[in-house]
Amino acid sequence: METNETVAKIKQQIAENPIIVYMKGSPKLPSCGFSSQVAQIMINCNAQFAFVDILQNPDIRSELPKYANWPTFPQLWVEGELIGGCDILTEMYQKGELQTLITETAAKYPSEEQA
Repeated sequence: METNETVAKIKQQIAENPIIVYMKGSPKLPSCGFSSQVAQIMINCNAQFAFVDILQNPDIRSELPKYANWPTFPQLWVEGELIGGCDILTEMYQKGELQTLITETAAKYPSEEQA
């Protein structure tokens, strides 16, 4: 039964957060180089984003790769869609595509701080 609960929790997190990163550690204290790189890219995009530290959530760490059909972390999800991991995000960022995606998405969901 735990598996279903975990998948439900993942679906809820993705549904409630238009921009969410599943990573090792936190944006301020990432626990691996790839998570650090993705956190820095996201911070450079100047958007509010949610994150889940998979090291603190072993259930999500084990289930998300199956749910996403993506074996590694970090993972960026935007509006319920898996965008990718470190390599894809780095490439998108270098091309300017990620900034556009993040900015456009953030504009649809103004946070209290931006209002």
